[in-house]
Amino acid sequence: MKALIRTGTSPNNVICAPGNEYIGREVEIKPEVVATDSLSVVSCALVEKIDLAIIGPEAPLVAGVADSLREQGIAVFGPSKQAAMLEGSKQFAKEIMAAADVPTGMARECSTMDQVASALDQFGAPYVVKADGLAAGKGVIVTADREAALEHAEKFIADGVLVEEFLDGQEVSLFFLADGKTVMPLSPAQDYKRAYDNDEGPNTGGMGAYSPLPWLPEGFVEEVTERVAQPTVDELARRGTPFVGLLYCGLIMTSRGVKVIEFNARFGDPETQVVLRRLQTNLADLLMRSATGRLDVGATAEFSNKCTVTVVLASEGYPVTNAPVREVTGIDSAEAMDDVEVCKASPTGRVLSVVGCGDSFQEARTLAYEGMARISLEGGFYRHDIGLKVS
Repeated sequence: MKALIRTGTSPNNVICAPGNEYIGREVEIKPEVVATDSLSVVSCALVEKIDLAIIGPEAPLVAGVADSLREQGIAVFGPSKQAAMLEGSKQFAKEIMAAADVPTGMARECSTMDQVASALDQFGAPYVVKADGLAAGKGVIVTADREAALEHAEKFIADGVLVEEFLDGQEVSLFFLADGKTVMPLSPAQDYKRAYDNDEGPNTGGMGAYSPLPWLPEGFVEEVTERVAQPTVDELARRGTPFVGLLYCGLIMTSRGVKVIEFNARFGDPETQVVLRRLQTNLADLLMRSATGRLDVGATAEFSNKCTVTVVLASEGYPVTNAPVREVTGIDSAEAMDDVEVCKASPTGRVLSVVGCGDSFQEARTLAYEGMARISLEGGFYRHDIGLKVS
């Protein structure tokens, strides 16, 4: 999904392309636009006299839509096709980190199943296998079952996979705005990747998140800025492919220090919902400054002291199988609650998330789960332990 913004920040000045029925209740949508088709997107942007294009998903970024918009003189929040390979190719990301001396785990690139088997034996269990390219949140497996690791690798081996060492510790998500030369951190969050309670089940695109993280050590954000985000943006600039947009750093706090698990090149669910819900600085202003190389001018991102928790509702079988599209009821009832927001996503898979915002994590959790209790989806499920450890 893509947001195309005219001057001004009211809903009347935002177009979402292609959009969906829910976001269409708040802003103008262009369902005829194909987000990965540069001609379709550029044509819409020119006709609507767009001042700023915000590219949301990874597929249009890797397809080079940002490049086509910039060629028409339109400001874009989103990296070029080449810079977006930071997410589009796990191997490319490893190369950038090596060149920039960014701490990360050991990995082996594999193009045959024999290489995969050898790498699994080298690193040992738990086994970590990642698709090299985009896989809609389904490209990673972490398992103690060697056969399951091999089966996962076989699904993606035609396009290459990475086998990595297992890194143990607390995971942290930290977003950075980047304008090609400067980075600006947002607020940390933690998401829950496993499908079921107690971190059981397969990996997903994320089943919930909370922010802030009161247990982080002092100076954590500054350390990640100096050791991870800024060196990465500097290395891409050195290569002539400046990174402009959102740099997502997926991190893990190991006994050997903070290390990078992965990079994304855009806002990611569900952490975005809990982070931006606390943002007090004007978001449109921050994104425009990022798109136009002016992050070092003006206010930095400021956040409230509120606590936010989001819980994801997924359709039956996610992430292994796709359920048929089924009716979702109760959304309006949940949205009628104070300090509750429902973020609609997809008709299947991860269908929506319910965000609660309160003065404590206990209050935020209560609001999120009370909101979720008002929503019904046949076969749908959600985790019951999001934010529990900090409430």
